[in-house]
Amino acid sequence: LSPPLPPRLGDSYGVLPRPCRALVLLNPQSGAGRALEDFQAVVQPMLAEADIATTVFITERPHHAHEKVRDEDLSQWDTLVVMAGDGLLYEVVNGLMERPDWEDIMKKPLCILPGGSGNALAASINHYAGNDHVAKKKLLTNCTFILCKGLHTQMDLVSLSTASGKRLFSFLGFGWGFISDVDIDSEKYRRLGNARFTLGTLQCLAKLRVYQGRLSYLPAVPEQGTAPAPKDSHVPVTNSQAGRILPPAGTEAAGALPADSLLVPLCQPVPTHWTVVPEEEFVTVYAIYQSHLGTNLLMAPAARLHDGCIHLFYLKAGISRVALLKLFLAMARGTHLDLNCPHLRYVPVRAFRLEPRAATGIMTVDGEALACEPVQG
Repeated sequence: LSPPLPPRLGDSYGVLPRPCRALVLLNPQSGAGRALEDFQAVVQPMLAEADIATTVFITERPHHAHEKVRDEDLSQWDTLVVMAGDGLLYEVVNGLMERPDWEDIMKKPLCILPGGSGNALAASINHYAGNDHVAKKKLLTNCTFILCKGLHTQMDLVSLSTASGKRLFSFLGFGWGFISDVDIDSEKYRRLGNARFTLGTLQCLAKLRVYQGRLSYLPAVPEQGTAPAPKDSHVPVTNSQAGRILPPAGTEAAGALPADSLLVPLCQPVPTHWTVVPEEEFVTVYAIYQSHLGTNLLMAPAARLHDGCIHLFYLKAGISRVALLKLFLAMARGTHLDLNCPHLRYVPVRAFRLEPRAATGIMTVDGEALACEPVQG
């Protein structure tokens, strides 16, 4: 669900009906393990006041929510609410996209209530709403209040394709290298809540690694020295999916996923109007589509829910541990780009491709681990 933002050109807003029926998908193990307790103490009383009736589905295993939303009739609910971390919403989004009626079902409003460790999307929505930076129960209260208001709008999804043939749908970001290492290596400290990322950052700093690969992208604004894009690449981006183009009417079977028209197959070179990064040694690469990477990490201050843009950051090899730590400390305030670090590059893009030289390092999509292989989106 979106925050109550002033309407922008091209955005449309809706309001949940009253009374409202909500299916709540809740992971009791997420974050510090308090999601169910917090839902009962904080969320349920507020929703009852707002005339929102809830059916609570408690997940018992990985992919449980994925299977639930993929296979079941969801017509009895007006909205789907995820009370967990970003990982459960990733499951839900990809389960919905596997349905034959995905195009209709993806119009059903989705809501995230922070119950995990990172809570990046919840922190982003709180930021878009113009609220002060908060965490823990204050963030949960703010997000529940947004749900009670019932205003919803569109959110970008990015379609990712891997060399092994996977097609994934991502709402937050794709990463490789240091940031993904911190995310996955700190899983064992999840009971610490958001503090797990501080501990994970310090551990990964101590064993700082460099990753080799080729990074290419289609800039959102043409860069000097690149060939102009072909004329047909200016077709409007589809509703709520950055970097995805509507195919000509009548060319797709019912239920088929739309073609990734900005991309060529991974086995082919990128088009000539793309930019290929000359450096091939990185500390981290991260493509983010929301403002926050975590509750306390404002990575892309310019990002909005539906800006049709992928905010690509990459950190070149050679940065010192001290400089890297300073960047992450500044990211808490969203001032990391003001440091003018020569190793950090930020570019808004419409599409990207990453080709690791070897299958080393952790890749993540929306915080979930992915096998290291060529990927584009």
